[in-house]
Amino acid sequence: MKVVFASCFLSHHQKPFSEVMYKLLGDDYCFIAEEPMSDERKELGWTEGTKEKYVINALASEDEYKRCIDIINDADVLIVEGRRYNLYEQRIKQNKLTFNYSERIYKEKYQFYKFPIRILRHHLMYVRYKSLYLLCASAFAASDYAKSFAFINRAYKWGYFPECKEYDIDDLIEKKEENSLLWAGRFIKYKHPEKAIETARRLKEQGIDYKLRFIGTGELEEDLKNLCKKYDLENNVEFLGSMPPEKVREYMEKSQIFLFTSDKGEGWGAVLNEAMNSGCAVVADKHIGAVPYLIKNEENGIMYKGTLEDLYKKTVNLLNDKSLVKTMGKNAYNTIISEWNAECAAKRILELSERLLNGKETEFLSGPCSKHK
Repeated sequence: MKVVFASCFLSHHQKPFSEVMYKLLGDDYCFIAEEPMSDERKELGWTEGTKEKYVINALASEDEYKRCIDIINDADVLIVEGRRYNLYEQRIKQNKLTFNYSERIYKEKYQFYKFPIRILRHHLMYVRYKSLYLLCASAFAASDYAKSFAFINRAYKWGYFPECKEYDIDDLIEKKEENSLLWAGRFIKYKHPEKAIETARRLKEQGIDYKLRFIGTGELEEDLKNLCKKYDLENNVEFLGSMPPEKVREYMEKSQIFLFTSDKGEGWGAVLNEAMNSGCAVVADKHIGAVPYLIKNEENGIMYKGTLEDLYKKTVNLLNDKSLVKTMGKNAYNTIISEWNAECAAKRILELSERLLNGKETEFLSGPCSKHK
């Protein structure tokens, strides 16, 4: 089976999946990079995968771009997350098996006056092609597309699959720093890092001992630091700046609780995979794309309603229950190690593809490639 994955660039969130696919398929797998990584991502410590033997840069030259189109048309399966529709337009019109890999499309307030245009565009791009399916990189992607009648009964659970590490989980949990909280990401509006600061303020007011660390940079950094000074939190809150993904994981491994405060602007949120894999008890906004797929509420993590009051309430409950923190961390780890990882996803997408090519449906009841209902 020849499989092509076309996306913007090969990031550390996509590389583990590609590595497994290449291991399984060899030269019958390739990753087509459609554009260079942004400077903003590089400043956060991201590295761009360009030297791997399975990566082809579509923008290297006009001839290379044309070669990518030929490779895409010749593949048995295409997974496409990119923006250059002319790369795969011919293939879709030929009704060859193609997976549209997508986060939710309505991250902002829904604008009803655009609805007729969206219906027409989605009909032309998606609805009329019966060999085109949706890989949902958000628990809300299928319902967003369904508003314009796209991918009805043709949507599967998917996501991002960063590195999955194996630990002696009992040992890892026991070595975590007591009452340690972590927040990681870009300091931008839809990620709401200020909610973690406000939670820290209330924890201090209640006399609760804790340490909150921030990893990242962004436009809100000075505002956050000023807020910490205003609330006199310098002894409780630490800003660590940006760092490579492997260093972020080291801090996750030390931390008991991970605060994930984004709103629905967070399409997926791969830090959730990483924090759960690192044995963190996660408190996450229920509107984040990955949360309904990865978290079983109060079993392997905690969802909160998006309000400051609920975030504080759920966080303080964990800090006051040391046994619950450990149980949540272990269950979170087991969720990633058993299903939500690159190896599982790669094997399942090949099996699902084989079944769809033969007119059959998925047999997976949960996790990657299970039917979104």
